[in-house]
Amino acid sequence: MRLPTLAFAALCLAAGSSAAHEYQLQSLHIDHPFARATPPGARSGGAFFTLENAGTRSVRLLGAVSPAAGSVELHQMAMEGGVMKMRMVNALVVDPGSKLELKPGGYHVMLSDLKQPLKAGDKFPMTLTFEGAGTIEVSVEVEDMGAAHGGAHKQ
Repeated sequence: MRLPTLAFAALCLAAGSSAAHEYQLQSLHIDHPFARATPPGARSGGAFFTLENAGTRSVRLLGAVSPAAGSVELHQMAMEGGVMKMRMVNALVVDPGSKLELKPGGYHVMLSDLKQPLKAGDKFPMTLTFEGAGTIEVSVEVEDMGAAHGGAHKQ
C-alpha cells in the first residue's frame, strides 16, 4: 500500500504549489498572476491575474511596478468602431463581492521597455498598489505565447 501513500503525497505537493500562486491582501484575493512569453526583440508584454473582493468596500488597483520592465501601466483593450484599441486607465475598481479578470484582450498590466524577453517557465516579481489596502508583491509566471487564462491554471 505504498503507492497510494506516495500518490497522495504527490497530490498534496502539487496542490501546495498551485496554492502558492494565490495571494491575499486584506479582503482582496489575487489569483494566478501570469504573463505571456514574448518573441525575441519584443519591447513590451502583458501580465494578467484575477482579483476577487470579499470585503464590503470597493478596492482600487492604482498601479504596478516590476524590475522586469522600465514602465508598467494599467491598460484596457476594447472594440471601438470595429477596431480593437488599447488605452491606459488610471485605476481598476473591484466592487464588494465581485471579481475582475485581467486577461488578454481586456484589462491587463502593460509591461513596456522589457529588460529582456519573457520566456516560458521564467518568473518575475511585480508589486501591486491598492488604494486603502497597501501593496503586495506577487510572482508572475511566464507561460506560452498563446496562454489565454493561465495555461496550467483551472478556473
